This record gives sequence, C-alpha cells and structure tokens, in this order.
Amino acid sequence: MKSFLNLEGKLILITGASAGIGKQLAIQLNQCGARLALIGSNQGRLESLKNELGNARHTYIHFDVTQLDKIPNLIQTLVEGEGPITGYVNCVGMRSRRPLNLLTSEHVQEIFTSNYFSFLEFIKNICKKKNYQSGLSIVQISSIASERGAPSVTAYAGSKAAVDASIRCLAKELAPKGIRLNSVVPAQTNTPIFQELLAASEGKPDPTLQRQFLGLGEPEDVSNLIMFLLSERSRFISGHALPIDGGFLIN
Repeated sequence: MKSFLNLEGKLILITGASAGIGKQLAIQLNQCGARLALIGSNQGRLESLKNELGNARHTYIHFDVTQLDKIPNLIQTLVEGEGPITGYVNCVGMRSRRPLNLLTSEHVQEIFTSNYFSFLEFIKNICKKKNYQSGLSIVQISSIASERGAPSVTAYAGSKAAVDASIRCLAKELAPKGIRLNSVVPAQTNTPIFQELLAASEGKPDPTLQRQFLGLGEPEDVSNLIMFLLSERSRFISGHALPIDGGFLIN
C-alpha cells in the first residue's frame, strides 16, 4: 500500500478526526507512513485516538472549528512547527433534522458555520504561500443529502450542497497553484452518528438503507477513496463530487 499510494512522510491535516470516518482515515494514513495533524473538538476522543495510534510523529489539536477567527493562527502555528501541508481532509459535519417551522436563522447559521464557513476559512489559510506543498489535495466529506431531497434536513443538505458547489469553483481557481479539490459523497455509513439515528428510530427501518442495495457502508469504504484522492494516483481528478453510496444515487 505504501508504494501504491506514496503517502510516506506527507503531512495530512484532518478536521473532525476523532470519530467515525475521520478516525478510520487517521488509522489507515498512519499505517501508510503519513504524518498527521489531527483536529477534534472532543478532547477525550482525541486522547483515545492518540493512544490508539501510538505514534510520536503526529500532532493532536483540540479545537472548535466554528471559532473562525482563530483558524489563521492555528494554520500558521502548525506550518511553523511541522512544515507545509500536503493534504487536507474535512470530516466535520454537524447534523440537523428540523422541519421548516422549527428552523431559525440562528440554527441555520450554526450549521453553516460548522459545515461550510469553517471549511472555506481552512482552505483560504492552507492555500497561502508557504503553507502548502505543490500537489496539495483537499477532500471534503459531503453527503447524499446534497443531491437528493428529504424532509427536515434542509439546513444540513444546504450546507453540504454549498461546499460541493464551491469545490467546483475553487478547483478551477486553484489549479494554477497545483492544488486539487474534490468531495466524496457517502450514503449511510456505520459511524457513531448513524448508530445514534438508529437508536432514535425505535426499530423502524431506515428508508435510506432500503435504497442502498449494497448494504450499510463502513468507514473504511469511504476512507479508502479519500486516501486515493490524497495520493498522486488521482492527480487528474479535481472539482468532482464522487459518490460512495452503496448504489443509493442510481436506485
């Protein structure tokens, strides 16, 4: 795997790294010899990941990505200490299930700050001169909600669709700098968030899984695609939202 993906020694920044897909990605990148800067908002889970990886070459940062004004200093400090960034993966995704009559401007602002504005702020600062290496690959975890409608997920779906649309624009804008951007679009994946949704459904069948004819995805299924997009093997791919959905979007 090391020779195929060629990630040895590369510095990969992951936001939302302490659980679910972000955690699985960190585990696999560690096995491939990458250096990792892992950002999480849950101190306990971040410490648990540190113990699990057991590797001194990684950097662990407890940080709330909604603190937009602190992101520039965070990136500057990271680069000064660890060197330019080779890859950035955003695994942050605040969920929202509220019908229209319960949506408030404050709640929508909260969702977009977490899922969209923070992503733009990270990219803006990572892509400054001397903060990245040429060949930088940026990957965002999107959602099938950005492409298919469903009741009560208006704010969440809107935030993910905004990121996907922005990636198409930024891919063209940043290509002259040698920077690629893509998003991956998972359907239902066996993460802690999915297990919480399952528990809240009180045994009712998940309508999404009924359309996912390849069954429930695992975090590793998504992280495998992300690792490919981080590597030079995907150097001719940019500006796309790539489904990894168990067949949902064609069913």
